[in-house]
Amino acid sequence: MDLFAGGAVGALFTVLYEVVKDVKDKTMMFKSLLGDLKSTLDSLKPLMEDIEKYNNLMDRPKEELENFKEKLKNGAVLVRKCSTVSRWNAPKKYKYANKLLDLDQCLNRLLTILNVGGVRDGKETLYRVMNIEEKIDKLQIKEEVVLPKQLDIKAWCAVPELPPVIVGLEEPLRDLKKKLLKDDVSMLVLTAHGGSGKTTLATKFCHDKEVKDKFNNNIFFVIVSKKPNLDFVEEVYQRMNSEDARQNPLLLVLDDVWLGSESLLQKFDELKRPNDKILVTSRSEFPGFGTPYFLQSLNDKDSMTLFHHSASLENRSSSVPEDLLRKIVERCNGFPLAITVTGNSLRGRAIEFWRKRLGDWSKSSILDIETVLLLRLQSSIDALDEEDAIIKECFMDLGSFPEDQRIPAAAVIDMWAELYELDEDFLSITNLLELTTRSLANIVITRKENMEMVDDYYVEHFITQHDILRELAVYNAKLDPIEQRKRLIVDISGDKEPKWLTEQKSQPIKARLLSISSDGVFSTKWQSIQLPEVEVLVLNIQTKNYETKNYALPQFVEKIDKLKVLIVTNYGSLPAELSNFELLGSLSNLKRIRLERISIPSITKNPIQFQSLKKISLFMCNIGQALSNCSVKILDAFPNLEEMNIDYCHDLVELPNEVCDLIHLKKLSITNCHNLHALPERIGKLANLQALRLRSCTDLVKLPGSIKNLKKLDFLDISDCFSIRELPEDIGEISNLRNINMRQCSRLQELPLSVFYLEQLKEVICDEETGSLWEPFLNRLRSTRIMVAKENINLNWLH
Repeated sequence: MDLFAGGAVGALFTVLYEVVKDVKDKTMMFKSLLGDLKSTLDSLKPLMEDIEKYNNLMDRPKEELENFKEKLKNGAVLVRKCSTVSRWNAPKKYKYANKLLDLDQCLNRLLTILNVGGVRDGKETLYRVMNIEEKIDKLQIKEEVVLPKQLDIKAWCAVPELPPVIVGLEEPLRDLKKKLLKDDVSMLVLTAHGGSGKTTLATKFCHDKEVKDKFNNNIFFVIVSKKPNLDFVEEVYQRMNSEDARQNPLLLVLDDVWLGSESLLQKFDELKRPNDKILVTSRSEFPGFGTPYFLQSLNDKDSMTLFHHSASLENRSSSVPEDLLRKIVERCNGFPLAITVTGNSLRGRAIEFWRKRLGDWSKSSILDIETVLLLRLQSSIDALDEEDAIIKECFMDLGSFPEDQRIPAAAVIDMWAELYELDEDFLSITNLLELTTRSLANIVITRKENMEMVDDYYVEHFITQHDILRELAVYNAKLDPIEQRKRLIVDISGDKEPKWLTEQKSQPIKARLLSISSDGVFSTKWQSIQLPEVEVLVLNIQTKNYETKNYALPQFVEKIDKLKVLIVTNYGSLPAELSNFELLGSLSNLKRIRLERISIPSITKNPIQFQSLKKISLFMCNIGQALSNCSVKILDAFPNLEEMNIDYCHDLVELPNEVCDLIHLKKLSITNCHNLHALPERIGKLANLQALRLRSCTDLVKLPGSIKNLKKLDFLDISDCFSIRELPEDIGEISNLRNINMRQCSRLQELPLSVFYLEQLKEVICDEETGSLWEPFLNRLRSTRIMVAKENINLNWLH
């Protein structure tokens, strides 16, 4: 009997839907998670009704449907239990939160199947449906590249990529395998000084074929850091304790563990089974935990090999005397990080620079080994003063973000655009690439295509940095007296404020960049601080548990008259409520706002005008009705807005009509919003729009017909919008359209004849199937280049 016949699943779905509606407003503890669940159920509801109406679901594996039926039944029981959990019962709270996330993920899987299974269109042939499903599986949309909250925790714990060049770790790798893979060893603590290659060795261990085969890829790689995210650690713990994870032996890597995390080691140590292994990397030893293994520095031969590569001396005869070269390498003490950074900084430089560097190092007295490392790295930073001072400033700006956290390139672009007058985004990316070339930072691109039109959209670019390099950046920022610093980087918690704040005698601080990492609480002493020159404010908020927290912008913000850029990032697991937006109304110079993991229904709750705001970016935010239920008209709130970016905002279902009143908008990017199913018909009113990006809006069914009125539109990106079946009939009237990205629009069957009139069209990025749709038009569109792209999705940024 078909499971969907007679409404078996439909009835269970209705029960779950009503229970979620009832419980959602009765429990504050799980309100956000239940809100997400209801959003998924809302998306499923019309499909379930279609099933009842047409009863034409394509065949699915019986076990899979039985699983969904069981999930629906157990889901209703789970949600009822959530209403009885005490907020003080932490274990049960985490347990139920994890189960709610699993349920939401399962329902999204069902949503994917129904969307692509032909439920809405009984006229599609089985062949076509299965063909589309095959493409979706290949794309890994909906299950692997959906919202981070819906990703399996394994994606967040993916093993990092290996660096392109690794020297001197073959023997340590053999030792590590020999020691840790022994039957009587379950935990190994890999220690060494910072910058010695501990993380690289651990990563190489995870990539080893023998190791991968032994654990059947059941490997968790967790970056702990000095201030671990306890929410995330708890999620990893629960996932490791699940039946699915325990089907094979498990390898857990706890990277960059600091003293004070012994309880964390104890917790995971108690969880492991006989065949499980735990590899810990740390600068410190942990007596009583596992087998110790100290990673030695590189020997002279390997040090010289790595230096030759870093300084680009491998393939050409060097003008640097061998004796000078050897002394420089010796002074790096076998630290791979020092060798790499030093080699990059001296690459292509005149012999005099090499001699000066050695002379500066020779002045150092006898110091401990870690201080020596910092001094060697500092020399490479100081050298930037002589050639390109802005690169040094950019390096130190990266210290504004927390340790071991990926830094969005988009945030850095906003900072540098105003601090250094870098009018074009690619100029900031050029500086990042320069830092990467010097091994002072790394760029991770989450989605790479083998060919890519230049659209200056870097939302999928992220920056990582070795924690020692970040320490060096923060150290350099603190060299000047507090009143004279260019950037003020502060790490506080509650009423624990820095000593200089209590001692400050109302003297103004000249910093242009202010970075504060905190739990969102500011003491009253901050009210007296004078920041007349601050142009960029970076607020890093760390929430403590699964509950959505309520925070407020600090009161002193309204006194920062020159503020141009506000970047607020919540590093907790759930979006945080943020109030006091009205404080920004008095800031006449504020041009850019970027919010990450922030719940923003209150952004326009009170009458407020962002008179000078040019750009707003929302990443992983809960938008709610913030853009529609405004106390003022959206054009009055954002009268001069030119760019709006909305990325991974899962509760955005329909773009409000009010957005179409932003008549000065030039760039509108709505990407990875998988529940967005409609754009307003009035979108044609955005007469100044030049770029429209809708990448990976997988539920978007069509583009409004009024898009033909966007006469200035130059760039259109609908890649991975696999629900779009057709383009507007009059799309050819977008007379200025030059670039289209329509890769993986799998359901698109044909192009409208008006495409013939896109005479300005220069490039179309597509896959092989959508590329074939353009063939009939190429005789007329002779200057149009069709580019078939392949993509490489990289989830390592989730670290």
